[in-house]
Amino acid sequence: MTDSVQPDPHDGIRTATFGAGCFWCVEAACQLLDGVESAVPGYMGGTIVNPAYEQVCSGDTGHAEVVRVRFNPDRVAYKDLLNLFWKIHDPTTPNRQGADVGSQYRSVIFYHDDRQKEAAERSIEDLAASGIFKDPVVTEVTPASEFFEAEAYHHDYYKRNRHAPYCQVVIAPKLRKSGLAQ
Repeated sequence: MTDSVQPDPHDGIRTATFGAGCFWCVEAACQLLDGVESAVPGYMGGTIVNPAYEQVCSGDTGHAEVVRVRFNPDRVAYKDLLNLFWKIHDPTTPNRQGADVGSQYRSVIFYHDDRQKEAAERSIEDLAASGIFKDPVVTEVTPASEFFEAEAYHHDYYKRNRHAPYCQVVIAPKLRKSGLAQ
């Protein structure tokens, strides 16, 4: 399913899109932030229309696993979303997050307007200057393109499978690290 619906500029809700490895992890963390209206897993940045998970996993589509976040900027700032983004993955590892390897797992911020682009670039500069990581940040900052919603079984994965091994070994530690553990 593609996302062709444009948000009403008068409703106050904004969109952000992040790729930080497996979209199950990003979705789980974003869903716990106050002010996030929705966090939807999907695919962005590739060359084929309406890709299936298996196609994206091949690494041949150019798509990244992403989460489209709809948020209320009066309750959570874009800067706060960026701070969470940095906490839940390693932005110094190209095309890899833990055991997940391939361009579909790249670190990427898809910006939706110039303010988001500037904030993302500034955030990367601040992160690099902080010395938190010994290796350079390789996160891409690129314009948002068409969003393709992931298959239904990917939605709310952590909520539905909290006790599954992947959730316990990979997602739960990221939630604890980011201060969002439940």
